[in-house]
Amino acid sequence: MAMKQSLDMRQGQSLVMTPQLQQAIKLLQLSNQELSEFIEAELERNPLLVKVEDEGGAATGEASDPKRREQLTLDDSSGLGEAREQLDAPGEDVFEPGTGSDAATAADARGPSATTDWSGASNGPASEDFDYAANVSGDVTLHEHLHSQLSFAGLSAADRLIAARLIDEMDETGYLRAPLEDVAKALGADIANVEAVLTVCQGFDPTGVMARSVPECLALQLKDRGRLDPAMQAMLDNLHLVAKHDMKALMDVCGVDKADIQDMLLELRQLSPKPGAGFSSDTTVAVAPDVYVRELPNGMFAVELNSDNLPRVLMDKAYYAEVTALPMREKEKEFISECAASASWLVKSLDQRARTILKVASEIVRQQDGFFAHGVAHLRPLNLKPVADAIEMHESTVSRVTTNKYMATPRGLF
Repeated sequence: MAMKQSLDMRQGQSLVMTPQLQQAIKLLQLSNQELSEFIEAELERNPLLVKVEDEGGAATGEASDPKRREQLTLDDSSGLGEAREQLDAPGEDVFEPGTGSDAATAADARGPSATTDWSGASNGPASEDFDYAANVSGDVTLHEHLHSQLSFAGLSAADRLIAARLIDEMDETGYLRAPLEDVAKALGADIANVEAVLTVCQGFDPTGVMARSVPECLALQLKDRGRLDPAMQAMLDNLHLVAKHDMKALMDVCGVDKADIQDMLLELRQLSPKPGAGFSSDTTVAVAPDVYVRELPNGMFAVELNSDNLPRVLMDKAYYAEVTALPMREKEKEFISECAASASWLVKSLDQRARTILKVASEIVRQQDGFFAHGVAHLRPLNLKPVADAIEMHESTVSRVTTNKYMATPRGLF
């Protein structure tokens, strides 16, 4: 077999992403808490970064009047057009797992007074021998588990929204505490529709969840076992007699003899009055929305960024000028130069992040104006592509922007 050497020339193109750009892209999907933690770490690492308190200036890298509040706009006047084009470039993620803390992006130091206005138009039964809670990972909460079942419930988009709201109104023991009338009013839904969705949710695992009372919880479990007969229902309707151990009265209301009553009581003891007890307890965390949506008197909707969630950092140019005026060794000069570049990029990236969140949120509200104006019956099927096409961004950018973000609206928190 002959062996030979040869030279081949090939021409190709590849997207080269700088560490700063990788940081900016990854920053888009950080939650409020993650972003705050990242900013704190950057403040400790970079001596040229300063945190602007409540009445700071706009995050443009320049100190400004403490009372100044610049209005965000949805154009590209910040000089970040090139960065936005790169952020929107299609392609696979190039990040290693666990780099979610690398990021940068947010708006004015005081926050968003920017708004965008427009007219508002327009499961199968569980086995008796199967203990689901014993087979669930210890860190999964009941709410998380129920939410994970929504995709397999065969519900429409509007009904999924109702189901999600019902699950959120449930306590950690598995009981629905909010009146259905309140849920229907909040979502602009018909009460009969809410009741129908509740019936579907009551078929989720573990059996007995989403009940509004102990008798209903036990009835759901007995129905799943095929044991909810009229006599058993009569016993559930008179649990106060069970608590009193009044056998004579139970025999009268159930219409059975003493032996049957004893069997029925034994069966009741095998049920769980707290179906959510086997799951990890929910940790109550106050969620701060990233975006506020409010209805104006003229029927239009205003979309605003939550100023309390926007990181307020600036580059301390006075300190930078003071330090660079001092005699320094070469390594010290390199360090200061890197800190200056990093601080400048971070401030710009935070501004771009805020603008992008506002732009995406505004488009989502625009496309769902019927829902916000008239209720869940007007909810439209919506995925990433229509939003991305409308605002001329890549779907991956919209996906990152909507990850771990919350929107407070007149219809609730989403």
